[in-house]
Amino acid sequence: MKRGFYTIMGAQFFSSLADNALLIASIALLAELHGPAWMTPLLKFFFTVSYVSLAAFVGAFADSMPKGRVMFYTNGIKIAGCMMMFFYNLLLIPGLPDYATVVIAYAVVGLGAAAYSPAKYGILTELLPPAQLVVANGWIEGLTVLSIIIGTVLGGALVSPAVSTALLSVDILPINTGVDTPAEAAILIIAVFYMIAAIFNLYIPDTGARYEAQKPNPITLARHFWHCQTTLWRDKLGQISLGVTTLFWGAGATLQFIVLRWAESHLSLRLDKGALLQGVTAIGIALGAVVAARFIPLKRSLSVLGVGVAMGMVVMTMTLVSSMPLVYGLLILVGALAGFFVVPMNALLQHRGHVLLSAGHSIAVQNFNENISILVMLALYSVMIKADFHINTIIIIFGGFVSLTMLAVIKRYHHNQSQSNALHLIGMEKH
Repeated sequence: MKRGFYTIMGAQFFSSLADNALLIASIALLAELHGPAWMTPLLKFFFTVSYVSLAAFVGAFADSMPKGRVMFYTNGIKIAGCMMMFFYNLLLIPGLPDYATVVIAYAVVGLGAAAYSPAKYGILTELLPPAQLVVANGWIEGLTVLSIIIGTVLGGALVSPAVSTALLSVDILPINTGVDTPAEAAILIIAVFYMIAAIFNLYIPDTGARYEAQKPNPITLARHFWHCQTTLWRDKLGQISLGVTTLFWGAGATLQFIVLRWAESHLSLRLDKGALLQGVTAIGIALGAVVAARFIPLKRSLSVLGVGVAMGMVVMTMTLVSSMPLVYGLLILVGALAGFFVVPMNALLQHRGHVLLSAGHSIAVQNFNENISILVMLALYSVMIKADFHINTIIIIFGGFVSLTMLAVIKRYHHNQSQSNALHLIGMEKH
């Protein structure tokens, strides 16, 4: 791998770590402010809205300048959102409860993340040849999952009684914001990790890739984005890989909250302990990603589709276990299956997007679809929570949906193959 790849990995690690730690701190802050339970998944919902609403524009922004500079600017937006959450009591909006400000602040972090994403993935196709994309994605996904593990555990630790008491006792908060709480202490420390990511951003190399001048007219950008969207969905390989990654990210975001609620109601664990279970799932994803990167080349990427069906079925067995060793083993297995099938699909989608479109625009299309899935699935999850569905019922519905959707994707792939051999498209030169 080129040296610049490792700088990208460093920037991604610290930025993702901060995102995940901040989610746990945000949940703790909502609890401190007595926000209703159904508001918790809405944190991620509003974080994700930016990915969808800005999809037509962030691709053009990512291609308008060197990707490292884009990552630096957008990481700055994340820092601004983090600070908004820290000073939430100074930014109260008339007519809205105080916990609404927390959700809005996390949405600003999502704004930075939405613009950050096309740059962090788009630079891979500029820096590396297609043959290295699965390996690169394996490393990026593995490192991202490591950051999820450490970030989630860090967030849980920072809001735990022992750590938060120690932090507050040494006056970690020199600025008097009116309320010195565990969540507030955690948010201030998390901001430091965003700043470390910004330092890495400054050292990301310029790949030399340049694209035609981006048109500032929003209508033109929207039309071009729609063209990119239809191009990928009509492509015989693009539609399969896009369908799988769309399902995966929607399911993954929802599973985060399912695990937290399952830990609370089924296993009687506090938030900081439930956050550790998220980390256990992420360990499995890292293992699956590494195995996929080692054994699944780009040309065999579609051979992993059946693993998605198995993942949904395994998720449903969460309702049957309560012994902690079995809980850990099951969550690692769920994560491993997820990581094993999504890494090759992600690499295939990036390759097809780079061949048919451009680095920034293809990632923007991917983000749009994946985050529409997150919004829909989180909204449905919030509705089920508000309707007081039992967590076991939610898990059965969730796992069954994943398995049935993956079966539909496999059926579509076989249909495409019956018409023509779509696999020859892998390795096509850009035209």
